[in-house]
Amino acid sequence: MDFAFSAEDEAFRAEAAVWLRAHADPAVDRRAWERTLGAAGWIGLSWPGTGYGNRSATLTQQVAWAEEYARCGAPPRSGHIGENLLAPTLFACGTEEQKDRFLPPIAAGAELWCQGYSEPGAGSDLAAVRTVAVRDAHGGYRVTGQKIWTSLAHEADWCFVLARTEPGSRRHQGLSFLLVPMDQPGRVDVRPIRQLTGTSDFNEVFFDGAHARVEHVVGGEGQGWRVAMSLLGFERGVSTLAQQIGFARELERVVGVAVETGAAADPVLRDRLVRLWAELRSMRWNALRTLGGGGDAGASSVAKLLWAGWHQRLGEVAVAVRGAGAAVGPADWTPSEPYTLDPLQHLFLFSRADTIYGGSDQVQRTIIAERVLGLPREPKGVV
Repeated sequence: MDFAFSAEDEAFRAEAAVWLRAHADPAVDRRAWERTLGAAGWIGLSWPGTGYGNRSATLTQQVAWAEEYARCGAPPRSGHIGENLLAPTLFACGTEEQKDRFLPPIAAGAELWCQGYSEPGAGSDLAAVRTVAVRDAHGGYRVTGQKIWTSLAHEADWCFVLARTEPGSRRHQGLSFLLVPMDQPGRVDVRPIRQLTGTSDFNEVFFDGAHARVEHVVGGEGQGWRVAMSLLGFERGVSTLAQQIGFARELERVVGVAVETGAAADPVLRDRLVRLWAELRSMRWNALRTLGGGGDAGASSVAKLLWAGWHQRLGEVAVAVRGAGAAVGPADWTPSEPYTLDPLQHLFLFSRADTIYGGSDQVQRTIIAERVLGLPREPKGVV
């Protein structure tokens, strides 16, 4: 597919850039920012049609929007899980009633979502989930179990939960995909997880008899694995290109520090910086190729392997160009601010998780081996 931008695409890009410069404020409340995006129709550009209060954009226009969003340093999104994961899943597997109920609030930035997949002992091995959902006397479900590494659960209004609805079922069988409201005091408990960076983007979520309505099962009872796998196919796409714009800005910052500190004179460090630049360009062309091609079973796994390892190497170079100064915080310790990091220190520490979350490197390599290269599946029960 030719990914050249047409005149219409460039006009769309210019409109997006002007709007973002006028409205994007890094200090704005994230929920308020979602409502601002929704009011202007910028949520749901990839959705089919415009019947939910959203604009519709071609693939190249979606790329232009994502790039301009990253380029202007707009606030981090809180609504991307609903917009880019749940919404496409509802279009693929949901009922008309589910679409009518949930898509307009997502498009308006009025309802935020989180993803209830991973559990202790069932992270990369998603089929091992133990959370259960039992029918109650009123025809709904009572959900009980624990989810972990749940991004933005502390902000979310709803959670899509993979749970067992068939007693005694194992592995991929007997799972259902339920839409569960988070505002259930005493039945839904969200506990932030403090990370190496001192921040808490991830959470543990405990469900203790949380209520879910039977009409909020997506794809039908017992079809949860099919729906969950359909959703995972939407995880990586246009957003990868926006991510790379952010990576390029981080690389520029690291290069700037290398020049300031004199580290750029070291031929070994200079070689590492050049390699990072070249690899980032290669990742962009690979992302454009896979967006235009389609049908590549291993494309998302290859992309995850590429960017996760690249970002970790960038974090390591970010520390190396600082020398001994990388071990010193930007501010003196105080009881109220005991853990302050500068941007490059944050980059180094946060990137340590890149090869784990979103599917570990080992899992991505297994997917490529089995689904792309056709190698034999790993025998079960082998330690």
